Amino acid sequence: MDSSNGKPVIGIIGGSGVYELDGLVDTYWRTVESPFGEPSDQLLFGILDGVQMVFLPRHGRGHRIPPAAVNYRANIDALKRAGVTEIISLSACGSFEEELSPGTFVIVDQFIDRTIDREKSFFGTGLVGHVSMAHPVCSRLGDALEKAARDNRIKVHRGGTYLAMEGPQFSTLAESRLYRSWGCQVIGMTNMPEAKLAREAEICYATVAMVTDYDCWHPDHDAVEVSAIIEVLMKNADNARGLVRTVVPSLMSRERACSAGCHHALDNALITAPEARNPDLLGKLDAVAGRVL
Repeated sequence: MDSSNGKPVIGIIGGSGVYELDGLVDTYWRTVESPFGEPSDQLLFGILDGVQMVFLPRHGRGHRIPPAAVNYRANIDALKRAGVTEIISLSACGSFEEELSPGTFVIVDQFIDRTIDREKSFFGTGLVGHVSMAHPVCSRLGDALEKAARDNRIKVHRGGTYLAMEGPQFSTLAESRLYRSWGCQVIGMTNMPEAKLAREAEICYATVAMVTDYDCWHPDHDAVEVSAIIEVLMKNADNARGLVRTVVPSLMSRERACSAGCHHALDNALITAPEARNPDLLGKLDAVAGRVL
């Protein structure tokens, strides 16, 4: 499957409230099966201003699945099978910087992966692949998201490092201080290995990390209270809907492959000689790596 051909199909990964968009029509839920297991939920298909969109509740409808139990491989594979060419990932996060106050949207450009118990690649024994993650997000999508946020008067910060932790518990104070000393801007539990897998699937990917709290490093906010987070989450969801509603039409101007190279991330990634490749794994990779296989 070649993501560079045809019109863009925009995938949104996030909470269910984001899907309640004015102008979203022809909606229907459909099960998309994946050889990598069961995705978090059915996919919601719809049309917004003539743009085909596909929504995926990362934790399932009703928030049933904790971060470490999300089947990230099945989610990305299902979106690829649904024709998605660009993914906007919306997720709650904690802030490590005073100026990144609750309600700020951070358009992340780097990650540090501290997760320990998740399947992180589509490739493996029988077909080895090494994909560059030096620039893990699509700068073209980032530009569009920044403009859309400013057009909606959302407090936005361009750039920053997202520390992905395993969870489900929040950080200890020592951990929070350590991650701040590393120069991280935000912390969350869901964007890894999601970003890695999107790169392997040759799908443009961008993260909008929506700040809900200061983690526990802040002397005036030294304990993360779930009730306070929920309140900010609701406000962020309103802004997220406005952001998506504005950015989607602007993404239709792409001609052919993404100028940032996302749609050709596998060009030099596969190492295993063709005669040594595992047929079973090849079959599972028909969507993710079909362009180069």
